[in-house]
Amino acid sequence: MKSEMADYERMNSMLTVREVAELLHVHPNTVKRWSDRGRIATYRISSRGDRRYRLQDIERFLAELAEDREGAGSVR
Repeated sequence: MKSEMADYERMNSMLTVREVAELLHVHPNTVKRWSDRGRIATYRISSRGDRRYRLQDIERFLAELAEDREGAGSVR
């Protein structure tokens, strides 16, 4: 029972492609493309292979993106 609850909570903490796209203000196809290229970690669930994303991975992606922009801005 405890294991089932942990699995349920973990699944609820996962974000869909649409949710990630809304958070990042991009099209869902952009999120899928970034996933396919390995820029954002994705997890496949169900027999259809639906994509899910962890919020921690999205936060890490945003932090890396901010670092890249800061680094590019300081180069002259």
